[in-house]
Amino acid sequence: MTMDEIFRGTREFKQGVFEKVQMELNQFGLLIYNANVKQLVDVPGHEYFSYLGKKTQMEAANQAKVDVAEAKKKGEVGAKLREGETLQNAAKIDAETKIIATQKKGEGDKEEIKVRTSVKVFENSKEAEVAEANAELARKKAEWSKVAKLAEMEATKAVSLREAELQGEVERMNAKARTEKLRADYLTKASVEYETKAQEANWELYKKQKEAEAVLFKKEKEAEAQKKLAEAEFFARQQATDAQLYAKKKEAEGLMASGKAQGAYLKTLHEALGGNYAALRDYLMIEGGMYQEIAKINGDAVRGLKPNISIWTNGNGKGSDGGSALKEVAGVYKMLPPFFKTVEEQTGMLPPAWMGILTQKNADQTFLK
Repeated sequence: MTMDEIFRGTREFKQGVFEKVQMELNQFGLLIYNANVKQLVDVPGHEYFSYLGKKTQMEAANQAKVDVAEAKKKGEVGAKLREGETLQNAAKIDAETKIIATQKKGEGDKEEIKVRTSVKVFENSKEAEVAEANAELARKKAEWSKVAKLAEMEATKAVSLREAELQGEVERMNAKARTEKLRADYLTKASVEYETKAQEANWELYKKQKEAEAVLFKKEKEAEAQKKLAEAEFFARQQATDAQLYAKKKEAEGLMASGKAQGAYLKTLHEALGGNYAALRDYLMIEGGMYQEIAKINGDAVRGLKPNISIWTNGNGKGSDGGSALKEVAGVYKMLPPFFKTVEEQTGMLPPAWMGILTQKNADQTFLK
């Protein structure tokens, strides 16, 4: 706690001191029942606490002035609010009164208009009913006149139809008599011819039915044979297709296994070479015989061209290494620079960094570092 907090909150300071002391006394089984803290006083020449007291009094006085002003402001504002609410309520009541009066007047006007409209509608409906009655009377008069005329025409036509029916009946009776006479004359001959033609037609129909059944049986057997042949061919093709599919599947599985193994092999080499991709590439090229293949291809390319080949050495073989066992090895090493230079000119490929770097000392000599 700061000094200001101690001065302003004496009780809190006292409570904090008692709690800290009680924590130390608990280990001895002691308990504080009552304790006092002396009042904080200034030392001569340093009136800190007196100034704090004056500051507190001034702040309390100022706060009281502020509270008084705030209460006065609230009272004035509240009075104004009450006056405004009174005016607003009065205006609201006046407006509502005018609205109600206008509504009542409008309702009275509407009722008057409604009564006038009802009277007019009633008058129009009555006039319409009179007109409808007149039209109905005229329509019925026309229908009665039409019915009378139709009755006269039907009576006239009925007499004519009856005469025509009687005449037709007489003619039908005469025709029937003639028909019966002709039927009696030709009935026997027609019956014999009909029976003969019917027997011939039945025999021809039976013969054609049997021929058709024979052809149908033959076609059915041929169709069954073709169906069996097609099923056999389909089964053979299905077996061949299944065999090819199984072979392709096994081939794919072999390729996948080979690829996985090769990937594991390359991963192991890459890790063994410390993650150096260039060293891995050079190792694979050497292991695969790529440099030998390049040399062979270049040799085949220049074979028959009879090129001028220069063998570079740094001596004539009569020096100190003339009798050495490493003479041949030294000769091969001396031939490497022109060999790599030729490979670079022919293919554009440079030797790997771990073998050396080609340097051009002058226009005629090439060295390998």
